[in-house]
Parts: sequence; structure tokens; C-alpha cells
Amino acid sequence: MKILAIETATEACSAAVLNQEELVEQYQVAPRKHNELILPMCEAVLAECGLGLNQLDAVAFGCGPGAFTGVRIAAGVTQGIAYAHDLPVVPVSTLANLAQQAVENDSSVRVVLPAIDARMEEIYWAVYVNRGSGIVQLFGPEQVQDPNKIEVNAEHEISYGLGSGWQTYPQILQDKTQLQQTDCIDGAALPRARITAKLGAQLFSQQEFVNAADALPVYLRDNVVHRK
Repeated sequence: MKILAIETATEACSAAVLNQEELVEQYQVAPRKHNELILPMCEAVLAECGLGLNQLDAVAFGCGPGAFTGVRIAAGVTQGIAYAHDLPVVPVSTLANLAQQAVENDSSVRVVLPAIDARMEEIYWAVYVNRGSGIVQLFGPEQVQDPNKIEVNAEHEISYGLGSGWQTYPQILQDKTQLQQTDCIDGAALPRARITAKLGAQLFSQQEFVNAADALPVYLRDNVVHRK
């Protein structure tokens, strides 16, 4: 399986190639420079693997939620590559990306609450569960909400929290989840293309892919205009 992965939904910009067992990534935290960086990154990781775009099986991209412009960049670049080379597309949630990082950091983690700062005093969040397969599964919907109003199902004891939402609203989220162990909280975590590639390969093997025309961003928030 040969997959190119693109992730630009937050201040981090990255591209990766999964080529059988080989995984190559370029990653940089560079707010407002994604347009400049993402195509050269794609070219670099493909070159390192000795692959051309016509040799790929699919393109995976971080479909959101995340920054409005960043999610659009990933979708636009992905659509261009997929149209030009007649490739299927695998949309991968940025919240799933964060949750998967928690499991890779500690395989004993069972329930993860990833949260991304959505501005406007809200967060993008969801609950993901590791059922032992090593790949996280979504439990309930992904949402955008005031962090004071989120409700976590009592049957799930959150064992890990990560993402910029935890950095912006640490005390609120700790109170909501009862997660008090600070070594199980990573507010600096950002989505990465290497995780997009791994999750994309899993989804592709399950036939969960779309054509280029349906490679669309996920915003969650209908109103994407900032409040004054």
C-alpha cells in the first residue's frame, strides 16, 4: 500500500508517505505558511521513497475540524492531486489523528478526549476509544461547543487528553473529565501527517474512501465568520 498524506488543519503543516512498511514525514509548525510549504513537502517525501504520484494507491488528508483556511488547503491540494492522477481519497479526522497519537504514546490508553481550540470560546472535541486493536474508534459525534457545556458519558473514564483545547482550557476540561494526572494531558499535541497516513491506510483497507469531488472539508461549525 502506497499512500500520500497531507495535514494542514492547525498551525502544523506536514506531509507523509506510507510505502508498505516505510513511513516518511516532513513536519513543521509554521502558521500561515501552509500554502508555501505543503507542495514542496509532498515532493520531498515522495522523492525520499522513490515514488511518483502515479504509483500511489490513494491520497489521505486531514479533513478537519480545524482552522478554516488550513482545512481548505488540505482539501484543495488533495483534490488537485487526486483529479490529476485518478486516485481515491481517504478523509481522516483531525480529532482521530490526535486520539491515535495518545494510543501510540501509551498502548494501555483506553479512552481519549482530543480537543482543538476552535476560537470564539469553543472547542472541537470528541471521545475516542481504543478497543485493543491499536486503532481508535469514535464514540458519539464530533462536536464544536463551549467547553463549559460539554458532557462526557459517565460510562467512559477519560484516560488521556490532548490537543490545543487542553492548552487553552486546562482546568475546565480537567473538571469535566475528572482527568487530574497531568502526565496524561498533552496540550501541545498537533495533528501529524504520519498519523493521517496510518489511519488512512486502515480506512482504505476497509473501502472507506471517496472520489476527488467528495474530498470535502469538515468544519462542524456552520458559521465560520469570526464574531466581532
